[in-house]
Amino acid sequence: MRAVVLAAGEGTRLRPLTEDKPKALVDVDGQPILSHCFDRLIELDAEELLVVVGYKKERIIDHYGDAYEGVPITYTHQREQRGLAHALLCVEEHIDDDFMLMLGDNVFEANLADVVNRQREARADAAFLVEEVPWEEASRYGVCDTNKYGEITDVVEKPDDPPSNLVMTGFYTFSPAIFHACHLVQPSDRGEYEISDAIDLLIQSGRTIDAIGLEGWRIDVGYPEDREEAERRLQEGYEADDVTSATTE
Repeated sequence: MRAVVLAAGEGTRLRPLTEDKPKALVDVDGQPILSHCFDRLIELDAEELLVVVGYKKERIIDHYGDAYEGVPITYTHQREQRGLAHALLCVEEHIDDDFMLMLGDNVFEANLADVVNRQREARADAAFLVEEVPWEEASRYGVCDTNKYGEITDVVEKPDDPPSNLVMTGFYTFSPAIFHACHLVQPSDRGEYEISDAIDLLIQSGRTIDAIGLEGWRIDVGYPEDREEAERRLQEGYEADDVTSATTE
């Protein structure tokens, strides 16, 4: 699969860390958030990285060039930050098959391969990780509403009154059907073209959608305290690996 990474954001809530660079280049535990994303996607055998850039895009392009760890990078430019569905349409001409999508402000240590495998097995038009978050945090995310059978019936972006605390994380796989849905999306109350609205259109049209529960962890690095939490968890993981290695030697 090709892998799309959305990295056009300015990261105003991370200032002053983003005054001279885009959010995706903010360091977490010694390397940019975007490098963490690339590492996870390469572990999933991404054959190409399609990176949507915007704010201070030249910093990202100069940093990574045309490849990362031998995997080619193609850049596309989102000239205005008008939402994730709008950003995704920037790569439409480069995609003709199923693909992965990762938000370039997330750090993952999670079961991403389960999403890829589930979509392939079910031939789904979309598959994504979901997790339960504290109710007071749900309004930060795309929130999933479910029926009594646990099936997702609706997805709403950053609602003031969330219908549940089950939210989408920043990793998805899609068929090209998502692009048609993105073209149909209307601006939300926030004035943005939301990826959750595009997924909701797929659900309402009867397309096969799969949601997989998060195993492990992920941090959406939206605030300085999120960055600190991601660093703490990564360092805990290194320490656990060291203990395991010492035990088995």
